[in-house]
Amino acid sequence: MSQFTVTGQFKTRDGYAEFETTVDAENENVAREHALSQLGSQHGLKRTEIDLEEVDAQ
Repeated sequence: MSQFTVTGQFKTRDGYAEFETTVDAENENVAREHALSQLGSQHGLKRTEIDLEEVDAQ
């Protein structure tokens, strides 16, 4: 498995908050899914409220 850094922003009460997270995944698509799942779970967000800007392999 490779490590991917996922950056983007998500909707908050006061506008948008930026984030950067690192996930272990098999490929870029799986990394996107893990990031969406983690952020949605931690912040109570729907996938439509999360904007993934970049996924980079490390």
